[in-house]
Amino acid sequence: MTQLPIEKDVVLKRMEGIQTELTELVNLGKQDLATFSSGSGWKLAQFHLHRALEGVFNISSHLLSRIPGATATQYKEIALKMGEFGFVPADFAQTRLTEMAKYRNRLVHFYAQVTAEELYKIIRDDLKDFDVFLQAVKATLASPK
Repeated sequence: MTQLPIEKDVVLKRMEGIQTELTELVNLGKQDLATFSSGSGWKLAQFHLHRALEGVFNISSHLLSRIPGATATQYKEIALKMGEFGFVPADFAQTRLTEMAKYRNRLVHFYAQVTAEELYKIIRDDLKDFDVFLQAVKATLASPK
């Protein structure tokens, strides 16, 4: 089976999209919790976080699709395979990227249960996980598998 090349332009466009969403999330995180919770901030955060997470798993699916036998159908499985095939550090895949997959599913399927407080905590404490992912993807683009 022939290995397909990574479509760098597609990946770079998704990476730019993630960066755009992260900028919005950082700005929303500058609000105090009371302002964030009482206004539209937390609803906007939900939107931007969902889009950033979709970007992560879109890129991940694209990279995995280039490796024969690296298919994955569920988001958690995609996260784990990203570590298994060396696109991201294995420990990051098993912990943080897997948590990102779970939270993506929470935003999509259990959106009514998402609280302003949990979103606020994520945008204040966990956005660095996106940086780890983006740095790993940059390294992959520089030296494709």
